[in-house]
Order: sequence, then structure tokens, then C-alpha cells
Amino acid sequence: MSDVHFQPPPLTDPLGEVLHMLRLTGTLYCRAEMTAPWGIEMPQLPGAMLFMIVTSGRGWLRMRDMPPQMLEQGSMVLLPHGTSVELASSPGAATTPLFDIPSTKVSERYELMQWGGGGALMRATTGVVQFDHVAAQRLISLLPPVIRVDAWDEDVDSWMQSTLRLIAREAAALRPGGETVMTRLADIMVIQALRRWLDTAPEANLGWLAALRDPQIGRALAQIHRGAAEDISVAGLADIAGMSRSAFSARFTDMVGQPAMQYVTQWRLHLARAALLESGQPVGVIGARAGYNSEAAFGRAFKQFFGVSPGAARREAIAR
Repeated sequence: MSDVHFQPPPLTDPLGEVLHMLRLTGTLYCRAEMTAPWGIEMPQLPGAMLFMIVTSGRGWLRMRDMPPQMLEQGSMVLLPHGTSVELASSPGAATTPLFDIPSTKVSERYELMQWGGGGALMRATTGVVQFDHVAAQRLISLLPPVIRVDAWDEDVDSWMQSTLRLIAREAAALRPGGETVMTRLADIMVIQALRRWLDTAPEANLGWLAALRDPQIGRALAQIHRGAAEDISVAGLADIAGMSRSAFSARFTDMVGQPAMQYVTQWRLHLARAALLESGQPVGVIGARAGYNSEAAFGRAFKQFFGVSPGAARREAIAR
């Protein structure tokens, strides 16, 4: 079970702390072998991230409102918002819905899939993952529909080439424990691909992401993220940022898009909701950890923000 109150060790930058909170919850991993002609229609997966790493051969990625993209050995594609896509052996190949394609279950979270007409072979490692921390979820919400990394590009660090080779080796042999090795390596690839996007994309220098990098507002955000159960005030955050209260308030709102204490409240409530859904702790205990002095105050704030009471949110999760 995830520890939704996980606190990262002291790091030198707030964005690094958010990346430290990226803890993947794997829904499913799959080693796929497709022979031309082949085509797979991936359904929309709300609240999840889909990724694919091509370990040999080539294929095509087709998305609505985008031209087809060829994927070759060493290509990695992330779909941060679980967008519906088609993967195929050629730009015009027919597709079959994913859930209509037979697969062999190796373990609870790992499958093997073979599909196609017997022609040119493409191997890929695919996965569907989720992120169980509110910081990670906010980061994912800011990502573009598609992130693509090609391991053989000159500007990509050697980490991706070496990690891809390890994944390809495990995929080809699938020795005992191979599925565990592949899923761990795939998790690393996802995190590293996100880090590369943060380092290179112009959009990563806007809004909340820019605020995390800001030397003053970033320190205040780090304090909020670390001390959700502590007493937090605008004056205290301004002191941490080394700014006057008025200057801090204006800069925080301008960069983050909402006042500091509103951000604090929403941060606490999201953490509390995660704790409600993923643990059996009493509502009062969760509320206290979120900074509320009474269960009643926590319940009112929770219902006002999420539209349901803490108890109802937990019951709905159990019912699903």
C-alpha cells in the first residue's frame, strides 16, 4: 500500500523534490511481438499514463489530429493522459481493439502478446501506469498529449541507450525474474523521459513548473509540500522566501495561479483524499494530518471542495 504522506529527503531544488515523489503504480506491463500486417487500437485510459518502448523493428503511431509517426528501435512514447491511439505496422494498416487481442498472463501485472500476419517483426515493451502522489498528479496534468524520446538521438544521454539495451535483452530472453527486471527498468525510463521533457520543453518554464524553479517561490512551495500537517501562514511562507508578505503574495499568485493559502488548502485536501482511498485510517486522524483541528472542520472543507463527505468518498472507492 502506498504511503501518501511520504516525505522526501532534503534536496537542493523543489522541482527535484516533486520528481522524487513520482512513485509509479503499475497497472499492467506487456511484452508485445507484432508481425506485419498488424494494428492495435488502444482505448482511452483516463487517469493513467501509457508508454511504449520499441526494442526491435519499427511501427507507426497514429493519433487524431496528428500525422502518423514512425517508431523505430530505441523510440519511446509516453501518453501522459491515457489518450486513445493506434499502433500499426504501416500508416494505413487496419487495427483491432486491444481487448480483442489474446494475451498470455505471466503474472498479476505482466502479459505476453503476439499478434499479426507473420511478416516483419516488431517487439515492444508497453505499460499502463498511474502516479499516487498529488504532486505527481499535478505534474502529469501539465504535460503535453505525447512525449517522444528517441534513444539514438545525439542529444540524449547514454542512460537511455544502455537502459533500452537491458530491456531489449530481457525481452528477448525472458529468463526467470525477467518480468520484474523489465518493469523496474521501464519505470526508470518513464521518470527519465519526464526529466528530459522538463529540461528541454519551453512549456516547462511556465506556471507551477516555473514557480518550482523560482529561487524564492520554490522554497515556499517546498515547505508546503513537506509540511502539510504543520501550521502554515502567508507570513511564514514569505519569511522562508525572503520576501515581504505583500510581495510574496503577489508573486505566488502570479506564478502559481492561485493565492498561497488556497494552494495550501487544496494540497492538504488532495493528500487527505488519497489517504482516505488508500488506507484504513480513521477520518479524524487523516484530517489532523491534513492540518485540521477537528474532524467536523475537515469534513466541511472536504465536502466543499470535492462535493462529497470523506466517508462517502471512501465508500465509493470501496464499492468500485
